[in-house]
Amino acid sequence: MTAPTGDATQPAVPYGTPDAPRIAVRGEARLEVDPEIARIGITVAARGRDRRSALDDLTRRNTGVLDLVKTYGDAVERLETGAFSITPELTKHGRGERIRTYHGRVHVTAELTDFTALGELTTRLADLELTRVDGPWWALRPDSPAHREARKKAVREAVQRAREYAEALGTTLSALVELADIGAEDTTPPYPQAPGRMRSAAYGAAEDTTAAPLDLEPQRQRVHAQINARFTMVPPQL
Repeated sequence: MTAPTGDATQPAVPYGTPDAPRIAVRGEARLEVDPEIARIGITVAARGRDRRSALDDLTRRNTGVLDLVKTYGDAVERLETGAFSITPELTKHGRGERIRTYHGRVHVTAELTDFTALGELTTRLADLELTRVDGPWWALRPDSPAHREARKKAVREAVQRAREYAEALGTTLSALVELADIGAEDTTPPYPQAPGRMRSAAYGAAEDTTAAPLDLEPQRQRVHAQINARFTMVPPQL
């Protein structure tokens, strides 16, 4: 191993010196913007005396839901089929485990960018047999320009704050030493704790059949960005 020579480059000093004092500031930005995506959850149900009939009915209804959503073309950005289940229901009385009926469910998620079509689609879906609609949940895309704008605004605030501190000391900024992104994100919960709900039929007598109104008014999204910045300053004449 070769020993370092005397003129090897020394690492940067992580703190200020009298010849190069440093200043550390934080920049922050909060924006409220219109949502870009409306997400709805669709639950399709079926039941039958035997597993095969329940599965056939569930497949037919799920296909009908998917075909309906696809008729909205470019208004639907994403359509995804999720969890699927076929569950037996046992009789409450009698000896042994006797199956009374089978219940089937499949969950579908759709994301729309055309909010005008959202109201019509949810109404048509809720009119289908044994089909439930949950949502909508409003969101921004991960690459939304709102995130970029929040980060830029946070940086501008940090620079302005550093300049004001330097001016108060009778000096100016010399160079940017470090810029750390603490985070920029959509702070509006994408899935509310109690979403609006519309349903066309209950899945069973034991389930609540009360339908809450579906709120289709777009919810403004809150975007928050924070950065830390360090600058060197021209040594002030104190």
